[in-house]
Amino acid sequence: MRILAGLLVLAAVGVGAWQLVPSKKHGTAITVGTTDAVTSLDPAGAYDAGSWALFSNVFQSLLTFAPGGTAPVPDAARSCAFAGGDLTTYRCRLRSGLSFPSGRTMTGADVQYSFDRIMRIKSAVGPASLLDTLRSVDAHGLTVTFHLSSPDATFPFKVATGAGSIVDHTAYPADKLRTGSGVDGTGPYTLTSYTKDAKAVLAPNSRYQGAVKGGANRTVELRYYATPGALDTAWKAKRVEVATRQLPPDVLAGLNPSDPAQRVFEADGSETRNLYFNTRAGKPLHDPKVRRAMAWLIDRERLAATVYDGTVDPLYSLIPAGLTGHTASFFDDYPQPDPKKARKLLTQAGVTLPVRFTYGYAKGRGAGAQEAAEIKRELEASGLFEVTLKGYEWTDFQKRWSSGELDAYAVGWVADFPDPDTFQAALVGTGSAMNTGYSSKTVDRLIKDSQRYADRGEADRDFQSVQQTVAEDVPVLPLWQGKEYVVTTEDIGGGQYLSDGTGVFRLWSLTQL
Repeated sequence: MRILAGLLVLAAVGVGAWQLVPSKKHGTAITVGTTDAVTSLDPAGAYDAGSWALFSNVFQSLLTFAPGGTAPVPDAARSCAFAGGDLTTYRCRLRSGLSFPSGRTMTGADVQYSFDRIMRIKSAVGPASLLDTLRSVDAHGLTVTFHLSSPDATFPFKVATGAGSIVDHTAYPADKLRTGSGVDGTGPYTLTSYTKDAKAVLAPNSRYQGAVKGGANRTVELRYYATPGALDTAWKAKRVEVATRQLPPDVLAGLNPSDPAQRVFEADGSETRNLYFNTRAGKPLHDPKVRRAMAWLIDRERLAATVYDGTVDPLYSLIPAGLTGHTASFFDDYPQPDPKKARKLLTQAGVTLPVRFTYGYAKGRGAGAQEAAEIKRELEASGLFEVTLKGYEWTDFQKRWSSGELDAYAVGWVADFPDPDTFQAALVGTGSAMNTGYSSKTVDRLIKDSQRYADRGEADRDFQSVQQTVAEDVPVLPLWQGKEYVVTTEDIGGGQYLSDGTGVFRLWSLTQL
């Protein structure tokens, strides 16, 4: 959940806090449009970009990321560090005086409670899988100690994500998700009203203390649109002043940065989109040879050029280009579409042709429907596959893939945090968030090995080995790597800071000029 960045560095900041130029004009709320959806207002029940974008504004985590930063900095915490050199004990000291909307003071017990309930509830669409190395948490006053089951240099990054959102233990049930439209957090904003799939209104939180120096200074109205076309209509009708994630591909391709009526911010990104396969026994794509045959048929170049109008780049690896450990493992193994090699693999597998399976996608999410139609066309043109397409509303789609119902499904992935680990453990590790049923002792061992290095560059060999194994087993097929686009009206500033690949959605960066 999750756009990383070796991107375009847009700001240099000091560790621990940052200050953006405050608005000098006091007007109405700034309106921001997006096609991202919110799965749940409860941090224990959401592991997706839309939910986490909201969480980063209304909740605090112990740590966060400064604009353009690649290392976590304190937010609700005063300080955090590993205790000892084995990377299995992580300790944080809370800021004093943090308070929830009720006026109750935050303590270490709230932090412990927040992590414990995620692991206890284990929502099928929640972030429990991200915290797979967390064994236990204990708290004494303002001190919180995390005990890990294995060395994990990436744990501070995980604490800084939406999974680390701290809730008021008196306002959230211990063993089930909270319902309703309320939020009790200590972030830069308070959620004053919320209508699912329509609108969230956020007002500056006067109680806020944390990494955002000065806090938020402008009310923001976040509007949710079901399709890119609907967002584009709202943008052209001037119903929103900021449009992000995501306008239609043809609109993005035609954006003109020199247009005086708007501000266009484009940066190289590492949002990825993958085709995931249900690898469980008895499923039509269980045999690796069948999945390898599909890898010989998908034409990423055509997909990027036709469906996405060149606004994305073909992707041939699990870890996107520009990050430590990136390789072109799928290009090395499947350099160009080859139906003959695909047929040979299917013959070796002894399956009945054409192989029939269902392909699920989220309706209204980007160009998902057009992408699904193109992939169906490419696979069926060989005569080797017969694909049944099924589109679902976003929440229903999540439930269906998490329950193992779908044979194949395309999902975009935005980095949880700025480290390559977010593209391996969560996607192909045993019990991964994508729930493909895939499990490899080799991959799991390599992931654990890579997490042992405090110097992340030393994990490069492990990252490359994971990608090579994945290219051989094909539980997932990389499709493309996206760019980051933010469009604002000419009188809105700060759009370049809104989203930079660290996983933080900085609504407080927006100003009226």
